[in-house]
This record gives sequence, C-alpha cells and structure tokens, in this order.
Amino acid sequence: MKDHYDCIVVGGGPAGGSSAALVAEAGFSTLLVEREKVPRFHVGESLMPETYWTFERLGVLEKMERSDFVRKGSVQFISSTGAESQPFFFKEHDPRPCSQTWQVTRSEFDKMLFDNAAEKGAECHDETRVIDVIQEGERVVGVTLKQAGGDVREVGCQVLVDATGQQAFLANRFGLREDNPALHKVAIWGYYRGAHREPGEHGGATIILHTRDKQSWFWYIPLADDVTSIGVVGDRDYLLKGRGAPAAVFHEELDKCPALVERLAGAELVSEFRTAKEFSYTTRQHGGDGWVLVGDAWGFIDPVYSSGVYFALRSGELAADAIVAGLRKGDTSGAQLAGWYDEFSAGTTWMRKLVDAYYNNDFSFGRFLRDYPQHGSNLTDILIGRIFHDGAGRIFDDMDPELVKATAAASAKRRMMAETANSKEPQP
Repeated sequence: MKDHYDCIVVGGGPAGGSSAALVAEAGFSTLLVEREKVPRFHVGESLMPETYWTFERLGVLEKMERSDFVRKGSVQFISSTGAESQPFFFKEHDPRPCSQTWQVTRSEFDKMLFDNAAEKGAECHDETRVIDVIQEGERVVGVTLKQAGGDVREVGCQVLVDATGQQAFLANRFGLREDNPALHKVAIWGYYRGAHREPGEHGGATIILHTRDKQSWFWYIPLADDVTSIGVVGDRDYLLKGRGAPAAVFHEELDKCPALVERLAGAELVSEFRTAKEFSYTTRQHGGDGWVLVGDAWGFIDPVYSSGVYFALRSGELAADAIVAGLRKGDTSGAQLAGWYDEFSAGTTWMRKLVDAYYNNDFSFGRFLRDYPQHGSNLTDILIGRIFHDGAGRIFDDMDPELVKATAAASAKRRMMAETANSKEPQP
C-alpha cells in the first residue's frame, strides 16, 4: 500500500466496486478498502433491469450472463386479501435484453465487482478498516487505516469516496444523516430451500406479499440452488416492541399471509433469522471538498421495489465520472464531486413517492390502474428503474390527487364508524 492515491474508495460493495473500477480504468491511482473479509454476507439480492447499462460499462455483463444467478424477468404483488396481480413482465414493456435482470447471491456478486475493480487497476484490500478521516480545514485529504494484522497507517488522497453502506462513515462523522420518521422500518429475514416456484420465466420473479392486517409485508426472492430469500418488513415498534425473538415474530407475521404459507409448504429453513433496523434515511450534504457519498452512504429509501443495488451502482458510476473529470482538470471541490446529485436525486424522488404510495393502506394500485390505464407503462418504467429522464414521474400527476382522495375518504369512513359505535353505547 502506498502513502498517497488519487482516489481512495471505502467500502467494497456495489457502489464502491463500480466507483473504484471506473476511476482506476481512467488511469488514476485508486485504493479500494473493505473492512470485512471478501466475500462477505449481505442482504439485498434482487436487481432492477436498468442495472444492465452499468454492468455493460463495467465490463461484467458477460460474467453476469454466465453466472448461475437466477434470471429475473418479472415482479408480482399479492394484496392483503390474497388477490394476486398480473405479473409485470419486463420484456412486454421492452423486448430488448436489458429487460431481463438477476436475483444475486450478494457475497458472490459483490466479490465479482471487487475483483473487477482490481482487474481495472485498483489496489484492493479487504479486512482493512477506516478508523479516522484526515482533514486540512474543510478539505478531506486522507484516512487512517487499520489493516488485518493490526497495523495503523495514514494514507493521503485527492478524493475520498464513502461507499460504506448503512455504516455511513462520513455522514455520521459529519452529522449529515437524517432518518425518515415516516419509514422507521425493520426487516426480519431468513433463507428457505424448496419453496414454491412458478414454472417458466415467472419462476425467478420477485414477489411482494401484504399480510392480512396490512401491518407488514414479505419479500420473496428466488436464488440459486433452490434457495429463496424471504423477509418481513414493518414499522420498528410494531415488529420489535414486546414481540419476542425475531424467529417468533417472523412466524407470527407469516400466519397472517396465507399466500406465503402456501408457497412455503414443504420448504426447509436453512439459515438463522437476521434483523436489520432503520432502513430509510437521507443525507443533507452529499459531497464536499475532497469527498463524495455513494450508495447507501448517501441514503436508502426502502427495500420494497429492490432499488438499493441499482442506486448503489448508478451513484458509483456517476461519482466516478465526476471524480475523473475533476482530477483531469485539477478540481476536486464539493461542487465538482457532487455536481451530479441534483439529477440523480430527482430520479430517485419517483421511487420514494412510489414507496409512500405502497405504504398508504387506503390506496389501491389496482383501482388506480383501472381508472388510469394510461399510466401502466410509466409504472413499469419505475419498477424497471427507468427514472432518470424527463417525464419519468408523470404518473404522479394523477396519483397524488388520488392518494389525497383515498386518504380523505378512508378517514371520513373511520370517523363515521366511530360515531356510530359511540351512539350505540348505553347512556348513563
């Protein structure tokens, strides 16, 4: 390891791997460090089709196509009543190869991107932890690293990329993280072998299933070797407060989801249950002199539409372009390194709004699409990840008013029911 690099990338996930590969490929000295031993476990297995273009640019598309990762060609939603939507087949919206994506085992997928960065010229070290950031005034000029053997050393850089995921090293250090109080969600998940899969091309679909009382929902993600990732998501207090061990909570929620119980008939749990807290947050500043945030270090919306890895890859790619341009012209200011954020954030807004609509229990996507069938294509665009263009959010011209109407109507109905119940109570 040298004493100085043009760029240091902290975090060996999709955001860090893509940033490091592209900066190194441009000819700049790049150090990529990951605190854990690679490969390492990570949740977040389902990809969006628009990841295709970043894979193509990174030069890993052929590796993805040769892999044993399950092909994902559709998504499906199952309501609290058990009603199943028609599958959203991506190829019916766009018949090109980019409409098929993958369900990945993250340990293998992340290692592929880590190794790809090394192949592009980045110096890559795992089991290397960042324990401090070095600043000259407001400018970041390096980091203090602790390596696997316990050695501690300072390494300088012109640009530091924080790709530390939900650890959000710089965002927490600089006090930039802001949790979304409306989305204090928790996930409990495990892995099953032998769960039901549909025959044919729908067998690799991500399925989202609501529970009967709409207090939680399940993801259902088919992986290689007949293993399926299954997790339940709900409000933090609802899932964790006074509910007992995660396994018990998972099974209590499973009992409220007959469609999932049916799919798990004869399946075997092959892992422990894991828990992840505080899913959704943003950062109020995304870059500064000598530093930039990418991936989950920038923020995380919610797992319901599988946008996390896509945003990590895309932000890593955009940040790399800004870094390369800045290094070439000698400008590593915050304005240069984070100049791509406005356009990126505008696109992610549509995903955030779709998440908010999903969590509005008074709103029905099925009813909305029956009333506004012209928005079906736009909705599929968002589910694909095709959100970084003019007109990507036109569905909300009609959805936003419908959300307001649905909430108002439901509130009025609840008030009327409460008044009727009160009127029937015996008077003293």
